[in-house]
Amino acid sequence: MCGRYNFTVEQSEEIRELLDKLNAKVRGKIFNTGEIFPTHQVPVLIEEENQASPVLSIWGFPKFDKKGVIINARSETVFEKKTFRDSVINRRCVIPSTGFYEWDSEKRKFLFKLEGTNTLYMAGIFSYYQDEMRFVILTTQANESMKDVHNRMPLVIYKHEIETWILDDKATGDILNRVPPMLIREQV
Repeated sequence: MCGRYNFTVEQSEEIRELLDKLNAKVRGKIFNTGEIFPTHQVPVLIEEENQASPVLSIWGFPKFDKKGVIINARSETVFEKKTFRDSVINRRCVIPSTGFYEWDSEKRKFLFKLEGTNTLYMAGIFSYYQDEMRFVILTTQANESMKDVHNRMPLVIYKHEIETWILDDKATGDILNRVPPMLIREQV
């Protein structure tokens, strides 16, 4: 869980504004939009000059055996795992999206969104591997809006919490351990 998400400029004014800021910085660099898969290069928000700022990053930490990538980290154990501990302490990020996908036991695909907005922000952490910035999405126990489809879901960050997640070390534990907001879904 979370193995794919949606990043569609046309659906969200917030995403469009974020991309305008990013394009001013990276001029001409290619990144993915639409349905996002692991190993795609996409925008994430990190701390730059003491504020949240968009940069490009690749989804997935390389596995130690070099066969594939790790795309998620459990929020409940992120401080205990050597692969993630330093990143959750020092390199938190937010992944902007217009929703994420999940499949139920009958292989039906659903798009999950936050009600009342066209933008859904997910908590993440990042690190550098051979000079490439890479991120993983933090997941948590699914709430009632999700658990009949899957038992895990991304750790959702409200827009007003973006800088708190990225900048405020004291808030990290509280955000990692809270119950996520209820989501709406549509079959796709």
